[in-house]
Amino acid sequence: MTARQAILVLNAGSSSLKFAVHTLGDDALRCQIRGQFSGLPEQARFQARDADGRSLIDSQPGTRDHEQALRHLLAWLAETLPDVSLVAAGHRVVHGGSRFTAPVRLDTAVRQSLDELIPLAPLHMPHNLAAIDILARLQPALPQVACFDTAFHHTLPLREQHYALPREWYDRGVRRYGFHGLSYEYIASVLPDHLGVDADRRIIVAHLGHGASLCALHHRRSVATTMGLTPLDGIPMATRPGSLDPGIPIYMMREAGLDVDAVDDVLNHHSGLLGLSGISGDMQTLLASPHPHAAEAVDHFVYHTHRAIASLAAVLGGLDALVFTAGIGENAPLIRERICREAAWLGIGIDTEANAANAIRISLPDSRVSVWRIPTDEETVIARHVHRLLIDPAIGEQP
Repeated sequence: MTARQAILVLNAGSSSLKFAVHTLGDDALRCQIRGQFSGLPEQARFQARDADGRSLIDSQPGTRDHEQALRHLLAWLAETLPDVSLVAAGHRVVHGGSRFTAPVRLDTAVRQSLDELIPLAPLHMPHNLAAIDILARLQPALPQVACFDTAFHHTLPLREQHYALPREWYDRGVRRYGFHGLSYEYIASVLPDHLGVDADRRIIVAHLGHGASLCALHHRRSVATTMGLTPLDGIPMATRPGSLDPGIPIYMMREAGLDVDAVDDVLNHHSGLLGLSGISGDMQTLLASPHPHAAEAVDHFVYHTHRAIASLAAVLGGLDALVFTAGIGENAPLIRERICREAAWLGIGIDTEANAANAIRISLPDSRVSVWRIPTDEETVIARHVHRLLIDPAIGEQP
């Protein structure tokens, strides 16, 4: 029996390792398995589902770190898919800096250059790169591709890229990069399926999850986005504050005696919804809480998301469609409704029944701005890039 070829997709976080396996068909990639290790290192949980969403495994394997998790995954895949042979792997890498504006095959030189970008995304990059290194040790002959969350935004005009700093800082890479690009790329690729000829008009995509950002699309290209040099910028998130007066970190250091590492810890781990509520950074937890600080944190999130929508609509010169995606965007009807009611002045009329049912289109038939809930799929985007770069340029191309 001839083995089916497959691409392994990995997305490594601080306490998680998400994965997907896409097999190569005659004319398309097909996702066979999706899953993740969560709760690393203390309480690891291993879950996987097949293409139809049926559970394949839900266990506590006792893996203590990402290397043990990846070893466990490779062994489990070999047992579960004995007729499948991995021929390549693709990784989500959060920051590509100024150099990497497209996916790239990893070699020694590329891998070493990625270390230089760790200071731009210290919460994400070490874990992204660790997964690359671990897989290289476990499967040294397996080709690997890095796919960058910043790459989709390389179309930003210069006035969006520049900060009003001396130009030497731009030359040193201090500029707006934007993030969640793999998610935005997927949404852009499926917009014609939902909006038809309107897919190339003025669209705002709200990627609302643990990390959250928004992106303005015109002709399905990024023209403005809320995150900047790092994933700290933009709207408030689970544990990150979003946009701040630049004087605040200076004040923390001068008046409270915090050093750089302490400020970094506050901004990355103790701010956002968690900092405002004092309870949790999880939106569902806050919505269920009777504490007034929880309500204040939710109000803050809704207010600043609406404010970002207004700003991006101004960049676009109007708005034709609004798309919600990612964890909160896909699964929190109340948050979608509140944001849409705040933005009703833009011509948004939300269909409360469709929204409560998590339908794909959640706006009223006569809404001047159509509103959509479209699940994202970053893993498929990565698999497509790996396929195009290493295997078959024609099949891997985006629509």
